[in-house]
Amino acid sequence: MAHNLPALLYVVAGILFILALRGLSSPESSRQGNRFGMIGMGIAVLTTLFLLENKGFGTWFFILLAVAAGAAPGVYIARRIPMTAMPQLVAAFHSLVGMAAVFVAWAAFLAPGAFNIGEPGDIYLPSVVEMSLGVAIGAITFSGSVIAFLKLDGRMSGKPIILPFRHAINLGLALFIVLMIGMLMTWEQSPTTFMLMTLAAFALGFLIIIPIGGADMPVVISMLNSYSGWAAAGIGFTLENMALIITGALVGSSGAILSYIMCKGMNRGFISVILGGFGGEEAAPGGVEERPVKQGSAEDAAFVMKNAGKVIIVPGYGFAVAQAQHSLKEMADKLKAEGVEVKYAVHPVAGRMPGHMNVLLAEAQVPYDEVFELEDINAEFHTADVAFVVGANDVTNPAAKTDKTSPIYGMPILDVEFAGTVLFVKRSMASGYAGVQNELFFRDNTMMLFGDAKKMCEEIVKAL
Repeated sequence: MAHNLPALLYVVAGILFILALRGLSSPESSRQGNRFGMIGMGIAVLTTLFLLENKGFGTWFFILLAVAAGAAPGVYIARRIPMTAMPQLVAAFHSLVGMAAVFVAWAAFLAPGAFNIGEPGDIYLPSVVEMSLGVAIGAITFSGSVIAFLKLDGRMSGKPIILPFRHAINLGLALFIVLMIGMLMTWEQSPTTFMLMTLAAFALGFLIIIPIGGADMPVVISMLNSYSGWAAAGIGFTLENMALIITGALVGSSGAILSYIMCKGMNRGFISVILGGFGGEEAAPGGVEERPVKQGSAEDAAFVMKNAGKVIIVPGYGFAVAQAQHSLKEMADKLKAEGVEVKYAVHPVAGRMPGHMNVLLAEAQVPYDEVFELEDINAEFHTADVAFVVGANDVTNPAAKTDKTSPIYGMPILDVEFAGTVLFVKRSMASGYAGVQNELFFRDNTMMLFGDAKKMCEEIVKAL
């Protein structure tokens, strides 16, 4: 029984991870889902430590030192990081998962006897495949996540960086990695071969992500999430750790499904995103038109919304950058006190990561029953007196439905144009990440409110 106990506990941990994913599928059950995940991870870690019961003091010392080295900065970052910076934090953590897979694979390759997978130069064939896939996917995840972090954090331009012959180079690197794996399996298990494969994978991850623009970042985040899971699963087989296999498979498959959902929400093909992407921080040449717009003030917006029957709020990335969630919630509370019906409409790819807007609204304690996804609320814009758009652009652009030459054509959008009045909060007339001017700015029923989203909401609250 004692021999089977670790396997049983790993299965329990796996079930809790599945329940965690189930809970995270809805805002109402997300806290419970997080608890399931925390308990499951606690069981998995303690079970792994239990398997080391016969190890000496030195082993325990280094394990506890490693745990402390990871836990201390983790606690510090979790307490200090603002919710608006969550996308780049997720990308950074994905990079750590990838690098961990690389380190474990190299440890197994250099000291296979410690893992019971053979001897140096004579590692069992299945283990060679497992660690090769683990190190390749892990390295791609690491370098790709680093580039994603730099773009999301503004340390690198969000514009696509298009390299000449990039598709041929990427294909060549992928074939080279496959060739190195084949050599390890059939010819010589040389550290040089393993190193060349690792370096090629690092380069491939860098080259895959660098041409992808800001508009495709939600897909990139979920894609890297999937990669990190498959890397962990591959290393789980090398370590013969059931919990790691289960967790990696769950993360890998759920990340792949989420990538598909994100692509569907953008009317984008997954392969087309990986092969190039679109979108940058600046408008395309000639993208900003010199046309008159109706410009209003916070007092104008307050008067219009105070006399409305229904207001639908549409948050976007500008809302996140300005950290306007709390002032927006205060504004909504003021309107509800005046008898106005207030709802929030969230596009599936608004912001820089899946669920970005939902997280920010939850932080401001916006009631879950007031937040609706695109397909659930789009029809209500026809009956809304006001659509209050805060920093969203591409996800409200009618060109997605009318202009077949537009890079966002076919992407499902929020139909804010059908509201009685559209109030647009933006810093300027600059286009969104797709580099396309929003025709809605120039409509008769649109009023532009230029300025920082947080300050504008605060001014509207004062006016109310």
